Amino acid sequence: MGFVAIGQGLGVLRGAWPVDGDAGRRRALVVLGLLLALVAVVEVLAAQPISGGWSVSVPASPMEHSAGGPVPYGGLPEGGPMPYGGRVHLLVLPLLALATTLPLPLLAGQPMIAAAVGGAAAVLSVGAFHTLTVAGAAAQVIALYRAGRHGRPGPALALAAPFPLLALLPALPVGELVLPLACLAPAAALGGVARTARAAAGAHTAARRQAAGDLLEHTARGERARIARELHDVVAHHISLVAVQAETARLAVPGMPQAGAERLLAIGDTARQALTEMRRLLGVLREDDATEASWRPQPGLRLHELNELLDGSREASGAATRLILRGTPVELDPGVELAAYRIVQEALTNARRHAPGAAVDVELHYTGAGLELSIRDNGPGPLDGQGGHGLAGMRERAAAVGGELVTGPAPGGGFLVRAVLPGRESAA
Repeated sequence: MGFVAIGQGLGVLRGAWPVDGDAGRRRALVVLGLLLALVAVVEVLAAQPISGGWSVSVPASPMEHSAGGPVPYGGLPEGGPMPYGGRVHLLVLPLLALATTLPLPLLAGQPMIAAAVGGAAAVLSVGAFHTLTVAGAAAQVIALYRAGRHGRPGPALALAAPFPLLALLPALPVGELVLPLACLAPAAALGGVARTARAAAGAHTAARRQAAGDLLEHTARGERARIARELHDVVAHHISLVAVQAETARLAVPGMPQAGAERLLAIGDTARQALTEMRRLLGVLREDDATEASWRPQPGLRLHELNELLDGSREASGAATRLILRGTPVELDPGVELAAYRIVQEALTNARRHAPGAAVDVELHYTGAGLELSIRDNGPGPLDGQGGHGLAGMRERAAAVGGELVTGPAPGGGFLVRAVLPGRESAA
């Protein structure tokens, strides 16, 4: 009867109350707990004496062995008037049935307390009166699962421990529900703990994936900003020169035919329009750049720019820094000049960091086919394990323009950075 009523109650709850969300689940739990309490009371009353007899008996007890026969529910003899102890049972057993089930709905927000109160009532019912209702056993399983799901693992498992102990006591007669409950109670608590651990692991995995996605997005934004700067430095400056030269040619050539002047004017307008579109596009790429730089070409290998770079290094380190030029300087591709300038800048920074106070020689050798660039210091040389992102960045810059770069100990001591960069024909 108890199992049928509980199953029907669960079906009613599933159809009448949606359990989406915490509020819906708690409402369903309250109604289920009240239903279990009602079923528990009905089970107890159905087992009480009818017409002077008893309808339900429990398994073997010490009285059974001494009397030589089965002992009725509550340990009272069959037939005859109900003694005073039987009337006490009529009051106590329904109260215990309610105590094993009502904590589930009344303490829905306190799962550990509900499991403790209901479990204590169930242990008392089994230990003192050798009985337990089906609804009470079901309530204990649900309460222990919720204790493991929402509480700490240790206390939840401790609340489930009395039921296996009751089943193992040899001198205590137990009913048919105690043995299944002894198996289901720890399993329910462990199930709640396992689900909590699984949910925590899922949340941790989701957080790690989110962090990895954020890092990837941040890296992509930085790369877009870098591409924007490089595009403007190398391309936008020359587009501006095209517009200026077209306008200058139109105004500087006397007697130019009207058609020619219009063509030059159209060239200038087209160049300015292309420059505007490029700056608009680069503005989109640079939208995540934290530092707003002015729209101007990046430095190259002009003498005043190199002197300014070396002067800054001397002021920062207080060490001697020389610029050595060999060969006939020629104008290189803007990308090559920019790469050479950045290599010199990074090499000077590394010298200040890893060889403070060491003198540095910066040599530019124009070979006609390209540029040989070397930066050497007279410091202690490379340390074991030295080689960070700066050296890798210099190699990438050299490779990006078709050159190559090597680093290592310099002959006679110190550290050497040597790059071979192509000229205009090779870069093209």
